[in-house]
Amino acid sequence: MPAHLPRLGSGLGYRKELASDVAAAGEAIDWLEVITEHYLFAPPDVRESLGELRRGRPLVPHGLELSLGSPEEPDPHYVQALAALVEEIDAPWFSDHICFTRAGGVSVGTLTPLPRSRGVARDFARRAQGVQAAVGVPLILENITYHLDLPHPLTEAEFLTELMEHCDCGLLLDLTNLDINSRNHHYDVGEFLDTIPLERVVQVHLAGGIESVDGTARDTHSAPVPEQVWQLLAELAGRTDLKATLVERDQDFPDDFSELTAEIDRARRTARFGAPRRTTGQAAGRPAGRAAGR
Repeated sequence: MPAHLPRLGSGLGYRKELASDVAAAGEAIDWLEVITEHYLFAPPDVRESLGELRRGRPLVPHGLELSLGSPEEPDPHYVQALAALVEEIDAPWFSDHICFTRAGGVSVGTLTPLPRSRGVARDFARRAQGVQAAVGVPLILENITYHLDLPHPLTEAEFLTELMEHCDCGLLLDLTNLDINSRNHHYDVGEFLDTIPLERVVQVHLAGGIESVDGTARDTHSAPVPEQVWQLLAELAGRTDLKATLVERDQDFPDDFSELTAEIDRARRTARFGAPRRTTGQAAGRPAGRAAGR
């Protein structure tokens, strides 16, 4: 599936606190990722602001509440609105997390990890495939961090592999989450990368976090990307053809925006994307005539 997707290059997670800096950054930022729920059921003036963001720069919606791991089927109203948003901004793909955020109609308020069994992986894959078909562009699924790891039939890498075997969605490999999970739960990153289908990785996330007083690493999106995550990106780029990288910062924004554009440029160079470029029109979105989800 990734072969036909456009190469977006090196992007930034859009946050309203960075609006003026993003507008002034020009070609330093190849593309932007927007939080799906910030726009999904937003009033017209908020939705119209997407038009400004999209001028000469592709947008991709990144969701928090699709909750494909819930016992219930995905909310049809959410999926319908998501399809409309994707079409409105001509997104080449959309993404969400491998987790659940609701159960029994109640929001749990966090990205909650799933029991890692083959049955759960296959149920998740079935729901993901259905949403991908309904929306009409590829769905890219992201690995999350987890603090408590109970005994499971499958390792994290085996679970991701089983899931990918039962759908044709892509992977959004959050390298910071991978680094944090490997340190907190004491597994080998190289073995993880050897296990998962790297050819399905479309995009990566890069962020910085903190280490608690008890030595637990936490993904806070509040610091520069750490060196070990840059090393992971270099290794991954040497093993598969990436379509996009993304730097995330949600808090503790630097006073000097050039700190973020420097990270964006480093990601571009490490992923071997070449010089900055901006894409507009049909080339930034869905190829003409492509069937839904294919």
